Amino acid sequence: MPQQTAPDPLMEVLRTACAQVGLSVVAVTTASSVPDHALYLAWLAAGFAGELSYLHRDALARQDVRSLLPEAKSVVTVALSYHHPFDDALHPGHGKVARYARGRDYHLVLKARLQALVDRLTTDLAGSGEPLLSRVCVDTAPLLERSVAAAAGLGFIGKNTLLITPGVGSYTVLGELLLSTELPTSQPLSPRCGDCRLCLDACPTGALTEPFQLDARRCISYLTIENSGEIPQPLRAKLADWIFGCDLCQSVCPYNVRAQPGDAELLPKPALCSPELAQLLTIGAAQYRQLVKRTALRRINRTSLLRNVAVALGNVGTPAQLPVLGTALLREPELVRQHLAWAVAELALRHRECVSLATQLLGQALAVETEESVEQALRVALGRLSQADEVQAAAP
Repeated sequence: MPQQTAPDPLMEVLRTACAQVGLSVVAVTTASSVPDHALYLAWLAAGFAGELSYLHRDALARQDVRSLLPEAKSVVTVALSYHHPFDDALHPGHGKVARYARGRDYHLVLKARLQALVDRLTTDLAGSGEPLLSRVCVDTAPLLERSVAAAAGLGFIGKNTLLITPGVGSYTVLGELLLSTELPTSQPLSPRCGDCRLCLDACPTGALTEPFQLDARRCISYLTIENSGEIPQPLRAKLADWIFGCDLCQSVCPYNVRAQPGDAELLPKPALCSPELAQLLTIGAAQYRQLVKRTALRRINRTSLLRNVAVALGNVGTPAQLPVLGTALLREPELVRQHLAWAVAELALRHRECVSLATQLLGQALAVETEESVEQALRVALGRLSQADEVQAAAP
């Protein structure tokens, strides 16, 4: 019989503490330089980060996890699943929010559990010598968390650049706990995507330029969240009904097909599962704050959300929602009005019976518009409708 290896006492303490605070998916790596840092610098140099200037600013800090805690010897990496059954079909007049943002803000959930883990470890390891120093990291610290998680064996990096944990999938949020105690490390997993390219083929904007390479500038998540300005017109139709983030490259991944239901604390809120776009377009500042309270949607402001809603209405809006767009054209911020002009024309071109009303709404907005950028967007939209009418009139 093969010789049985005795379990390491420290790892037993860690796994028990993790289970007690609701962190069952856990792995450990050494606090040291990050293996993929050179690839990260090359990715930045290629311009794939877009306008995410903070990634350049703290690029060197991401080279070694000890820049966050000089005394760190180990990194405990954890994953929390937000995979819950949902209707992924396109519903006219309704939008989609990425799964991770439909429930309670994962930053709050993971930070609380990792801090609870620190408290338990501090008690369990008391009397072992040096005091336990630690730092909790959830998303916002300058840390290449997917690379660190892969080095720890928590999962492997898929062709869509996301961490995939066998048996759990990729619908996970990651957290890290830097510790001054040396723990036994886990072994990395080898990539297991094989010849599959479902995620690359599913991306409508071509953001996955090749396996393991993401051009954030074309990613729907970047365009709807990180991008605070105009969404490029050639990409607007490709956003379909997404108003915050995107799940397309994950929804087709075979590793997510049999994934177990996610954490109960990350259950989706009904209001964020398939929100009615016209209703979102009418919410005021106070209603917006209530909608995004304690959710990841706090990442963007009301103007950015309504910009996204406008694009989605252009793509999947119904004729009954056209008057709401017309009203918003007269009152919303400049950035939103630019996208509303495009949306009114786009909706009318999909529903030709609306061309007359759309032309009227755009003309009314143009008559009172004072911002040059919106005036231009309105004229372009009116030109599209006029050209469509001419083509239709000339048809035999």
